[in-house]
Amino acid sequence: MANAKIIQEKQQSVDEITTKLRESSCTVVADYRGLNVAQVTELRKQLREAGVEFQVLKNTLVRRATANAELTELDAVLTGPTAVAFSKEDAVAPAKILNDFAKKNEALKVKGGVVEGRVFDAAEMKALADLPSREGLLSMLLSVLQAPMRNFALAVKAVAEKQEQEA
Repeated sequence: MANAKIIQEKQQSVDEITTKLRESSCTVVADYRGLNVAQVTELRKQLREAGVEFQVLKNTLVRRATANAELTELDAVLTGPTAVAFSKEDAVAPAKILNDFAKKNEALKVKGGVVEGRVFDAAEMKALADLPSREGLLSMLLSVLQAPMRNFALAVKAVAEKQEQEA
């Protein structure tokens, strides 16, 4: 028979994971098998600097948490050693950092994740990681919005210069 204290601790862990799944704008599940201590330390440092929480969790506890959070589609990727990155603020940071780290260290494999309540597979997480940052997208949008005004201003200037030359 299981000890009541252990069961209570596990239930508390499940509740914490459920809360993190619900509050995170982005959650990424990865397989870290094959990384050495120095590599894991470097990865944790990069994630911490971006405000991302990175934990190695038991699959059974995460499965119970996904059931509580109604994200059971994520259960398909919960096999083997599992590390989970949670980010409350930035919906792209964990995917970007883990994807970039996986390019340099082939031992790390991104398995999938959850973004804004929607479950993504590994390919979708990679596509998300390849998107420019929010600031980059906003600057692209701004330049697209400024282009017509800039072209109009150049045309007006050209007409004014032509009239000055004729006069």
